[in-house]
Amino acid sequence: MSSCNGNCSECGSDCADRKPESLLAELNPNASVKKVIAVVSGKGGTGKTSFTANVGLALAALGKNTLCLDCDITLRNLDLALGLTDKALMDFSDVIAGRCSLSDAAADHPKYPKLHLLTAPLSPQGQLDVTDDQMRQLLDQVRQEYDYCLIDAPAGLGQGFRLATGCADCVVVITTTDASALRDAQHTVMLLDKRFTTESLFLVVGRVQKKLLRALHSTIDDAMDAAGLPLLGVVPEDSDVPYALNRGIPLRDINYYAARAYENIARRITGHQVPLMRI
Repeated sequence: MSSCNGNCSECGSDCADRKPESLLAELNPNASVKKVIAVVSGKGGTGKTSFTANVGLALAALGKNTLCLDCDITLRNLDLALGLTDKALMDFSDVIAGRCSLSDAAADHPKYPKLHLLTAPLSPQGQLDVTDDQMRQLLDQVRQEYDYCLIDAPAGLGQGFRLATGCADCVVVITTTDASALRDAQHTVMLLDKRFTTESLFLVVGRVQKKLLRALHSTIDDAMDAAGLPLLGVVPEDSDVPYALNRGIPLRDINYYAARAYENIARRITGHQVPLMRI
């Protein structure tokens, strides 16, 4: 089993540890992941920015013209995660104000040409100046130029959260199996339920540790029940994730474990039927 990559869908072995019922969850048959996807979490540390960066990279690797939009004003770090700090010179407030075009502001990834980043303002004034109508107009333009847009919302439920979710087509809620993260996810879903149908809300459980799940007698089903959302994917805890994020290195270039989980999620977003990884 030393060669196991955790992806049961590509394995023909009759593994004694395999439990197909444990993590093979079907997507809601009525659900459809659309073009502009807000990625949110009720608290920090759930892996939200990792999700945005790595699913964006995976979509680009699948040939989809993808824009990652950082909506975490003043605390942006999606540019660091994607290794585009020196290229992201303009932000979305510059596009909204007419100081530059969307194509000029969006930084292109040097290795994955289908991946682009539109970063957030560093000054809080940039956030205060952006209205819901202006964000809607920006995203209407994004829909015309890109196949997918992933919006990295700030943790919590403040103004950045409202801007990110107000004009999105659907929302992915990132949580962990931690009790406080699940409670925050529930609160987030309660707010989103007022504006989105259940067919437009999805759950991703991140940083999953097999030993922790056993110790807490917790399951992925518990997380799904707590959030009340269909499951889009499960991402295992992986020490290579912070390493890649801190250095701006694409995780898929150095790792096959968590990177495969993000790739599977990207394939589900594009309509493929992909079983969940066994953690």
